[in-house]
Amino acid sequence: MLSRSTRSASSSFTRSVTTNRKPTTSIIRSSPSTTTKQQSAWATATESAHSILTPPPSSSSSSSSASASSSSLIATSLDDPLSVINSEIGNLKSSLFRMLGSSNSSLDKVAKYYFQAEGKHLRPLLVLLIAQATNGLGGKGWEKVQLESRNRNSIDDSLTSQGGVLNDWNPEVNGDENTSNQHIQTFSNPFKLPEIGVQKPLPPLNQSEFDLNLDSTQENVPIILPTQRRLASITEMIHVASLLHDDVIDNSNLRRGEPSAPSTFGNKLSILSGDFLLGRASVALARLGSSEVVELLATVIANLVEGEVMQLKATSEPEKNPTKKGFEDYMRKTYLKTASLMAKSARASVILGGCGITKEGEWVKDVAYGYGRNLGIAFQLIDDALDFLPPDPSLGKPSLGADLRLGLATAPALFAWEKYPEMGPLILRKFDQPGDVELAREIVGKSDGLQRTIELAKFFSSSARELIELLPESKAREALIGLTKKVIERVK
Repeated sequence: MLSRSTRSASSSFTRSVTTNRKPTTSIIRSSPSTTTKQQSAWATATESAHSILTPPPSSSSSSSSASASSSSLIATSLDDPLSVINSEIGNLKSSLFRMLGSSNSSLDKVAKYYFQAEGKHLRPLLVLLIAQATNGLGGKGWEKVQLESRNRNSIDDSLTSQGGVLNDWNPEVNGDENTSNQHIQTFSNPFKLPEIGVQKPLPPLNQSEFDLNLDSTQENVPIILPTQRRLASITEMIHVASLLHDDVIDNSNLRRGEPSAPSTFGNKLSILSGDFLLGRASVALARLGSSEVVELLATVIANLVEGEVMQLKATSEPEKNPTKKGFEDYMRKTYLKTASLMAKSARASVILGGCGITKEGEWVKDVAYGYGRNLGIAFQLIDDALDFLPPDPSLGKPSLGADLRLGLATAPALFAWEKYPEMGPLILRKFDQPGDVELAREIVGKSDGLQRTIELAKFFSSSARELIELLPESKAREALIGLTKKVIERVK
């Protein structure tokens, strides 16, 4: 099924637009208020999906900052029907802050900078919903991972027996290193083997509410394992690391309507903080205990780099004419930069749920991967279409040709190029001459480029829905189906 969907997708971009579609100009001339409503629909969809998840149990051992954050959110929304969502996101964010603690104040501040902004948290939400929709389908594999979870002390347990720099001391989790003298490594003296019997156990960890079992109060809804919850945090860390790097590469001054990290802290600290996020994500990945999951998420990081290099090549060495190869390169870049993380983290989530340990649940891994891949590509195609709409702070980017100003020819421009050759010279010179961006938007406006982009996104979205409908009925599955609809409705 996956191969058939992929083959269909590769050829669908050349399909003509049917005569009963709405005029493209009506999409381009949408008012800012209309765009706000479109984004609100998408936000409502992700909020609705969040509400499927049951809240985590409270823990007296949580760090004071995490408890304060969670308590504040719940206290302000006791009468709010979305209070479950608020507590869930509050605990996700506090868990992320814990994982990024550093004794270096500058690094600590920049690494946490983008996590302070309110976002849709689509990627961790996807991981959690996939987990809840598939846990139990692995048969004996599910029984095995449940037993392992019960026998495990903490998701933060170090794989090394010594503390300090050897296993990357995190003050938010391990406490102040200076209060545990037996774990401090002094670098003014050579390293020597510790005396037998002298070593003391590591101090107790500060537990996180978010990383405990997510027990369900609903019938026939399985728990979400701590490893799956930690995976949700890891996916957001990798995503934010890519944003830090992208904003340096693109010289972006804004991110989600606020000053970007490079404009606030400088390029060097932004790059180093992105690297720090990837380092902490790698440590957390190793502690999940699955080599297959480590491999999947490690390849995501490689994919992000490959996609960025492909994008750089597309702007420095663009195709001379509209070709299938040029469009396939664009679609491949879209997968590498956007959909890969969603696809592979969804697959990793079901692996942590025991699917694939036996042949009984092997098929679920492909369903999860295909859903994440198709949804991710649909999401990015719609994002590319939104770049031709009036600006809206909720989009997370300035729009009005923001991609064009970076020299990027996305799907609407590539489709328009097929009927309007005058788009070619603009692409070749990366839209860098005065009036090029405005002319390119005008050409797209009179072409069917936006229409075809949206139709292609619908094709990928419907393919994602077909895959997720193979899973047993559940509220989590319905929430995942809802996301496939709302991702398209952002441009209605």
